[in-house]
Amino acid sequence: MSRAIERSMIPVAFFAFLTGCATTQFVSTWKVPLDGPLTFQGKRVAAVVVSPDAAIRRAGEDALAQEISARGPVGVPSYTLVSGDGGQVAKDEETAKKILRDANIEGAVVMQVVSQEQELTYSSGSAWYGAPYYGSFYGYWGYGWGMAYDPGYLRTDTIVVVETLVYSVTDDKLLWAGRSKTTNPSNVREFIQELSDGAVKEMEKAGFIER
Repeated sequence: MSRAIERSMIPVAFFAFLTGCATTQFVSTWKVPLDGPLTFQGKRVAAVVVSPDAAIRRAGEDALAQEISARGPVGVPSYTLVSGDGGQVAKDEETAKKILRDANIEGAVVMQVVSQEQELTYSSGSAWYGAPYYGSFYGYWGYGWGMAYDPGYLRTDTIVVVETLVYSVTDDKLLWAGRSKTTNPSNVREFIQELSDGAVKEMEKAGFIER
């Protein structure tokens, strides 16, 4: 499968409804050196979900904007600003800059799926080869026929890797970046909420934002 095709499939997995309980873990983070904690309190912050699927993007940005607003800034879904009637994004940098400046956007939180993979886990059944009844054929015969068969099982987990970036739009500067792994995301709102919570906790631990 070509890389282009693989990447085109990734956004579909971003908000796929999958079985299981989602767990998110940040595997790496970075921040720009600052003199003190950062705050966008009361400021307009764009919520950006990078996806070629307009419906996925809208759902993701609505959820992300809500999470941003719950933490003090004013979250604004970027599709309400930089998308035309057909849902096409204004990808030209100068056009986007003018739109965001006119809308008084001072910050941005950007999320993008960078990879998605299946992880297969095998859990073996009970096997105690050192037990006395394994030592001889007839010793095992009575034991083996008297035991319930426990074959173990295979489990497939979906691992989604997401890149989260925080920008100062006013200064056109990257402030914070994190890469996370989420196992079995269940739905868009829960997924975004878990990612947002995890990112905020990572930024708090790093002393990047005020608690």
